[in-house]
Amino acid sequence: MTRPLRIEYAGAFYHITSRGNEKKNIFKNDSDYRKLLSYFETATERYKAVIHVYCLMSNHYHLLLETPLGNLSQIMRHINGSYTTYFNKKYQRSGHLLQGRYRAIVVDKDEYAIELSRYIHLNPVRAGIVKKPEAYRWSSYRDYIGKGENPGWLFKDFILGYFKGNIYDEQKKYGKFVNELIGYEYESPLKGVVASTILGGNDFIEMIKDRYLGKRKVERDIPALRELIRGPSIEEVEVRIKEEFGCESKIGRKVMVYLSHRYSGLSLKEIGDYFSISESAVSQISRRFEQILDKDTKLKVKIEKIKSDLILSNV
Repeated sequence: MTRPLRIEYAGAFYHITSRGNEKKNIFKNDSDYRKLLSYFETATERYKAVIHVYCLMSNHYHLLLETPLGNLSQIMRHINGSYTTYFNKKYQRSGHLLQGRYRAIVVDKDEYAIELSRYIHLNPVRAGIVKKPEAYRWSSYRDYIGKGENPGWLFKDFILGYFKGNIYDEQKKYGKFVNELIGYEYESPLKGVVASTILGGNDFIEMIKDRYLGKRKVERDIPALRELIRGPSIEEVEVRIKEEFGCESKIGRKVMVYLSHRYSGLSLKEIGDYFSISESAVSQISRRFEQILDKDTKLKVKIEKIKSDLILSNV
């Protein structure tokens, strides 16, 4: 099974979705909903999570979550782990309750937070559970319009701050903002997610890649990482190597396999199919060529120049 790409840094803003294993319900009664909310609260206390928006559905939940300490994994282990332990003990069951790989999309909050908040709060309406979002008990919407319990751990100021005015004006304007899409077809703000991981404009995406992905090696079991920091195509590698070593060079072929294996992000099978060799042969050629480079300084300098030409030096 492929692994999701986790991008964690101080101040990151996420849209989180966590679903029941095999899409099964994760709440059986009101006390279950309240228990998960209690773990949201302790996440803000212990791990300094900032929870902006939530919506609990029968078999999944949504969060808009900010991590001042850059500790998303710790926060989610606390929330999902604690709730699973509670649920299994209460209902005398064992095993996974939630899908282990929750979805975490890092978001340009200045551009998308308000739209995502509306999207999340309208979830029960889209599902046909209620006609108006204020009729649904298990989301933060009622708190946003001044009709909820207004828990101290829910941070509403950032999103309500888009609607200039006193608190009553902001609540009223936000309610109008959310309700104006009811009854209309509208495009999900999540449609623009890149590599299932990042939501934002080109500048935001490039910032994430440069600051937080630039030095990560391409890992073949993380497709999102391969997509975001994909190196040159295998064809581009081949053209460059043939220019340097000639079309019939044995060493050139080894260089092509080595560079494709180390930097293209392609799977062993994809590389093997291209060169008509086995997956194990790809690994073996790459490993042996690396040993050659350790002993041959001149060849190593030449390969570094080729890598630079192919814009691989920061991958």
